[in-house]
Amino acid sequence: MIDYLKGTITALTPSAVVVDINGIGYFVKISLPTFSGLKENTEGKLFIHEIIREDTYDLYGFLNVAEREVFRQLISVSGIGANTARLILSSLSVIELQNAIATGAVDIIKQIKGIGLKTAQRLIVDLKDKIGLSDGNESNFLTSSNNRIKEESLSALIALGFTKKQVEKMIDKVLKDSPEIGVEEVIKIVLKGL
Repeated sequence: MIDYLKGTITALTPSAVVVDINGIGYFVKISLPTFSGLKENTEGKLFIHEIIREDTYDLYGFLNVAEREVFRQLISVSGIGANTARLILSSLSVIELQNAIATGAVDIIKQIKGIGLKTAQRLIVDLKDKIGLSDGNESNFLTSSNNRIKEESLSALIALGFTKKQVEKMIDKVLKDSPEIGVEEVIKIVLKGL
């Protein structure tokens, strides 16, 4: 899995970039905030999210981990695909999006092209508990390491025969109480609580 790409920006448009790394050009789809932070023919670093399907292999790039985490949270919502998530991030800053979700501002989210009332409501319901009100800090979404630890813990517990519904809230609580905890400790605490 690709975590980031660092190389020369050889082509740059508002929706995509080509990053040359040792003579190989990687085509990466980007949002407008990422576009505004890059310059053609200079060195650049993009944090990557890969989408691999039977008929496509797409790379989505972000200037920072916080924006990538927001993207990942958005595509976890039913009805929001990668291109819609990229459009949302091009329309609203991370902070504006956090505030809109935290305050339930359906009208702000609904103004984004391709987002209807039901999708806006679903986005707010699904993500409201995963963010806090913005204090100017763009890392209110689950941190990358906590998100990875949650996913690994959830996978392990499901493999042990538990349902996602049984364990997800317990994992969230453990990570909220002890943000620096590892996967093994999370699983042990959840198993003790079941």
